[in-house]
Amino acid sequence: MRHARRRVIRRVTRLAAVGGLLLGGAMVTQAAMASDSSGTSAATLSAPQTPADKGSALAAKLGSARTAGSWVDTGGRTVVAVTDAKTAAEVTKAGAEAKVVRYSMNELNSAASTLSSAPKVPGTAWAMDYRNNRVLVEADSSVSTTAWTAMTKVAKAIGASVQMQRTQGKFTTRINGAQPILSTGGRCSAGYNVTDGTNDFILTAGHCGPVGSIWFADNQGDTQLGKTVSDNFPGSDFSLVQYASGSAGEGADVVAIGNGSGVTITGLADAAVGEKVFRSGSTSGLHDGEVTALNATVNYPEGTVTGLIQTTVCAEPGDSGGPLFANGIALGVTSGGSGDCTAGGTTFFQPLTKALAALNVKLLVAPKTAASPAPSASAAAGAAAAGSVTPGTSAPATNTTAGESTTLAARLTDPKNVGPGLLVIAGSLIALVATRWIRAEQDRKAFQRHYSAMWG
Repeated sequence: MRHARRRVIRRVTRLAAVGGLLLGGAMVTQAAMASDSSGTSAATLSAPQTPADKGSALAAKLGSARTAGSWVDTGGRTVVAVTDAKTAAEVTKAGAEAKVVRYSMNELNSAASTLSSAPKVPGTAWAMDYRNNRVLVEADSSVSTTAWTAMTKVAKAIGASVQMQRTQGKFTTRINGAQPILSTGGRCSAGYNVTDGTNDFILTAGHCGPVGSIWFADNQGDTQLGKTVSDNFPGSDFSLVQYASGSAGEGADVVAIGNGSGVTITGLADAAVGEKVFRSGSTSGLHDGEVTALNATVNYPEGTVTGLIQTTVCAEPGDSGGPLFANGIALGVTSGGSGDCTAGGTTFFQPLTKALAALNVKLLVAPKTAASPAPSASAAAGAAAAGSVTPGTSAPATNTTAGESTTLAARLTDPKNVGPGLLVIAGSLIALVATRWIRAEQDRKAFQRHYSAMWG
């Protein structure tokens, strides 16, 4: 009777172990499928063609000797600056509006090149003002009268294509969201989640910290977020923070805009002059404004950065690295500027497409769907109305930076985690091996007893 009970127990154990193997395999398969169907993908350029794209394409086709940039007017129409009537006719035939101007893009580029070759003056900036066919030079309150006079002489030598202008405040980098990320060097804002196909990263401003900087998701330094593995500043202003876990986690395609709200990112593009845009940062939340110029050069106290997007969006210390976007399309990350979100000011952004190309990574985006209602005025942290332009599709802002503090229980019950399935498989294999070993041991002892009885 005892042996019969043992046989039943062994059989039940083996059947349970086999069932566990099947269950564990199903759990792993489910987790893999859940991961694959999360809706997040990598993209280099997934935005549909806009009036801005049309203008850029026309200007490139007609050449920089006959054109001087393009922009979007208040009615949403594409405008291309041209230098002669024949080129204007070609622009009109292509379905855009032409504006005849004095200086070509070649001449504007030459003027900017002359300014760049002059001695650098911290607190100055210049950019291509396509709508007014000029290179606009600005100097903040830190620029002395002597330095201003010297720059004015350089501008006069170039000609009327350069215009000088004083501005309030100081041009500074905005270190000190978009979720906050913290290190011993200060606070910045997470920009966008990107991937190289193997690991995920946060793309943020380059001035936030050099290679090797350790970032945390909390003030106490309990939750390590990642480490800066690549940076470019000055010159450009972007860097990569590699997640300590290797993965951006759930909500990788969402940027926070405050009050637990977020915007789903569905693609990326280059900004256009005249475009209405939004910026989010960990200090000041969501604010909107307009792109006023491209190819801006800013002489920060820490060094010169070129190729930036100039806007009327405000920003404050701590907003550095935060995302610039419109209608769910990613455009850039916050570099620096002047003023604040009370008095207003000028803010410059690192173009995202250039940063991605230089770093050889892709933006993590969600498939584009029909737009849902834009965030309310309260959720937008006081952002002004921007006509038909919205930040993008609303989504809950999950704190992807806190993934390292997730409890073990939460991980084991997460259907997207392969860990539980692997644990079930491992336990089942141990049970199978154990039952085989116990049976073999019992057979060996029975054999010994049998022969012991025979040989007395």
